[in-house]
Amino acid sequence: MALVWLISVIKKDASIVDRFWGLIFIFLSFIYLSSSNLTGWRVYVLFAMVTIWGGRLSLHIHLRNRGHREDIRYRRMRENVGESFWWQSLFRVFLLQGFLALLISAPLYCVFVLPSSIRFLWSDGLGVLLWTLGMVFEVGGDWQLKKFKSDPKNSGKLLTTGLWSLTRHPNYFGDACLWWGFFCFALSVPYGWLSAFGPIIMTLFLRYVSGVTLLEKDMKNTKPGYAEYVANTPAFFPRIFGGRNE
Repeated sequence: MALVWLISVIKKDASIVDRFWGLIFIFLSFIYLSSSNLTGWRVYVLFAMVTIWGGRLSLHIHLRNRGHREDIRYRRMRENVGESFWWQSLFRVFLLQGFLALLISAPLYCVFVLPSSIRFLWSDGLGVLLWTLGMVFEVGGDWQLKKFKSDPKNSGKLLTTGLWSLTRHPNYFGDACLWWGFFCFALSVPYGWLSAFGPIIMTLFLRYVSGVTLLEKDMKNTKPGYAEYVANTPAFFPRIFGGRNE
């Protein structure tokens, strides 16, 4: 994260940290797996799941942000902090995200480092199902939004169909789902259930900190029709899963 910070200082763009978020977990998984002698389909399947998710997410964010200005979240922080932002961002953005990644990756550590059963368990199957559901919502939501924005006829309009009719943030919901899927693999490890704080942190951040709440902070007042969208569509959990409007 310190190396990524150095790049951001040179480019004067702190938002490049978002492009490395998925890659952090691939790197951590590789370190965890390399430090143990564990083998078997469970660890390799989980590593593949993390790699597919993390690689896809980082590539998506890179392609989406390429050629654009620094994300408004970091521009606001830069304006509030002033000239000292270049060094404060090391602690407030980059090392903070690195620390959070270590906490969130607790289920991955349990599976890749601690001895566990090599048999297929019901919890592993549930983990694969949750990961698949999460990828459908995250990848599908991103694809639908990209396709919607690519049509000039939709300029200034809101996407309220498809997955976006079930929840206002299908990609965030999907991200939370797949992290609970990773956690399910840790249930076969002794005391692996204690790593539940990882997906809990991720879910809370997506819903109340850096995800839904931050993104929607100004949208009700700046996006035409957004207040009506909020009134009719759940913020996070899809309606089919019992979500309620917030």
